[in-house]
Amino acid sequence: MLQLDNVVRDRGSKYAVSGGKVVNSAQAKDFLKSLQSKKKFAKATHNTWAVIYRDGVGKGTRAKSDDGESGAGMIIVRMLEREAVFDHIVVVTRWYGGVHLGGDRFRHVQSCVNAYLDHAKLKNT
Repeated sequence: MLQLDNVVRDRGSKYAVSGGKVVNSAQAKDFLKSLQSKKKFAKATHNTWAVIYRDGVGKGTRAKSDDGESGAGMIIVRMLEREAVFDHIVVVTRWYGGVHLGGDRFRHVQSCVNAYLDHAKLKNT
């Protein structure tokens, strides 16, 4: 499991990103359970995630969760598709700081995923 803390801070909200190799929904569920077993992540406002399982045909099978951050899971899916990252879950965690961020929250999700892909050397550049 790779974790990057304090990737973005904005108006009191804090963001982190985590991820790792998973090849099926059971492993993804175990990954999320392990992440949320840490008190810090269990108390987070949102743990938004996505993964694309390699299925040998087409674009693969997508799985995602917005966890209350409407639309954020699809942003992660699109970024994984663009970089052709399969069998790798990416979780963006947000601790709400008391101020609504509007559309900025989506840019922050993108920043977190980009930081993760760069750090994990999964980005096609």
